[in-house]
Amino acid sequence: MSASLSLWPRLTIITLSGFLLTACTETEYISHLWKRGEQSYSDDQYTYTNSSNVAASSGNRPNQEGLYKVGKPYQAMGKWYTPTESYSYDETGIASWYGPGFHGKRTANGEPYDSMALTAAHPTLQLPCVARVTNLDNGRSIVVRVNDRGPFKRGRVMDVSKRAAELLGMIGAGTAKVRVQVLDQESRIVAEAARKGLPPHVQMAMAFKRQEAGVQVASADTHYNNSLRLTQDNPGREVSNVSQVDLQQVRKYPVHKTNIYVQVGSFSDAGNAQKLASRLGSLGTTSVSSANVNGRNFNRVRIGPVASVEEADRLLSRTVSAGHPGARIIVE
Repeated sequence: MSASLSLWPRLTIITLSGFLLTACTETEYISHLWKRGEQSYSDDQYTYTNSSNVAASSGNRPNQEGLYKVGKPYQAMGKWYTPTESYSYDETGIASWYGPGFHGKRTANGEPYDSMALTAAHPTLQLPCVARVTNLDNGRSIVVRVNDRGPFKRGRVMDVSKRAAELLGMIGAGTAKVRVQVLDQESRIVAEAARKGLPPHVQMAMAFKRQEAGVQVASADTHYNNSLRLTQDNPGREVSNVSQVDLQQVRKYPVHKTNIYVQVGSFSDAGNAQKLASRLGSLGTTSVSSANVNGRNFNRVRIGPVASVEEADRLLSRTVSAGHPGARIIVE
């Protein structure tokens, strides 16, 4: 359902003896249809048939908002994605934001999308989870609740809501270089609350209750309606969206110079990495850099750096066309 303002929600459909779409616009249009649900997609829990109907199966409750799900591998716009539960996800890349026209439509886990809520879409993370998103260009950083699938444009790591884009300072540009970090403890609390059928605002209030000085949140087994009953100085006070107290805050981190690359592969064998790098010379400046991940050494093959997101998009497209479908944009 998600889409960015500048990258694929500007759907230009030209009627000339039917639909005549440029290669770029055709990709955007197909993505738009997929997110709207007009291309049905099934996983182990649900069958998605359109943007306003989530049909439950396997005994699950229909139209339950905010259910926890991971899902089976799926294909969108010719690329396969494998959803994975991860509480240590930490990646950099290019983020976009939802364009107009999606407010009120269903997200991938059955919630109505709210353009003014701090939410986001990711192709593979568990839904819902909680992530910190930091704009690497201006240092602005916020917390979002990931509750949707997307974006499906190659080279995009996440779509954020309009409100999130405003707070991150990326509305005008339409994209931003970002770091996305899943918050382990908060995501586990939200996942457990979602499994118990608690509504989204309650999930987030429970996850961030330790940051609400003096506030205690009732246990997950308590019955909730549309508000959360808290005990503080005024026992019995009801708050409709406790999480916004914390989540609307924008942290500011120091800004460091970053570069955009297209990463083509990662190898444990340095010789294999060098061989690939030598074959990529016609696409641009290549390099092999080493990195230690969980005690294992990897050799990453990259092209770049490039000067802009637009140039990175073009380079990524050429790299994929040259037979490297796993290539991706990274920021470092």
